[in-house]
Amino acid sequence: MKNDEIDYKLYGDDMQFVEIELDPQETVIAEAGSLMMMDDQIRMETIFGDTSSAGGFLDKLKGAGKRLITGESLFITTFTNDGHGKKHVSFASPYPGKIIPMDLQQLNGKLICQKDAFLAAANGVSIGVEFQRKLGTGFFGGEGFIMQKLEGDDLAFIHAGGTVVKKDLQPGERLKIDTGCLVAMTSDIDYSIEAVKGVKTALFGREGLFFATLEGPGSVWVQSMPFNRLASRVFSAAPSTGGSSEEKGIGGLSDLFNK
Repeated sequence: MKNDEIDYKLYGDDMQFVEIELDPQETVIAEAGSLMMMDDQIRMETIFGDTSSAGGFLDKLKGAGKRLITGESLFITTFTNDGHGKKHVSFASPYPGKIIPMDLQQLNGKLICQKDAFLAAANGVSIGVEFQRKLGTGFFGGEGFIMQKLEGDDLAFIHAGGTVVKKDLQPGERLKIDTGCLVAMTSDIDYSIEAVKGVKTALFGREGLFFATLEGPGSVWVQSMPFNRLASRVFSAAPSTGGSSEEKGIGGLSDLFNK
């Protein structure tokens, strides 16, 4: 698969990683901690803020602050091919799901996504903050007042949980989804929050008190397994017994053999 700036290949199904091919002196940026492996002669450099913070210390501090309030690290990492031939660097998703290539040039230069969605991108892609204009969306939207904003005309990679489906909405067409299942949307989507109708449905439906309403025109990407839902299920299934860690381990073995 090829984009104007970088070549890439996706591997795997449920635990994917992306391999990016770099020409000599070509650079890719990635979220801190996402590196899986890289060839020799690739130079790795950690930057305070992001690559779009090209000014002085205050500009870099502003860029780092934007990343911090979106739930990301204060730092971003660049990978540059200092060799003479093509080199490869690979980045892995942090939990089961899909890696989605996004050509920002085909998305009018801007993509709005959940706070921890960014994985890697071509050098020059700016990672910023998208503030939600509506108060209800900010309080109850699952992602708070802010979402992540990717801007540029190059390729970016985002990740999401479970299976991901893209929905193309026509003008005036509306889609209602669970607030945590929203992965990304184009900038022309109108995004709002609605309360679940009916007391019994809200209290006992186990679907949350609010859902997101998205109105076209534009494109929306939806994930089947938000990380918070996965973490909640794992936490609820974990055994909760008293005593020390050694006692818990012995008790767990005893329970296992008694079954």
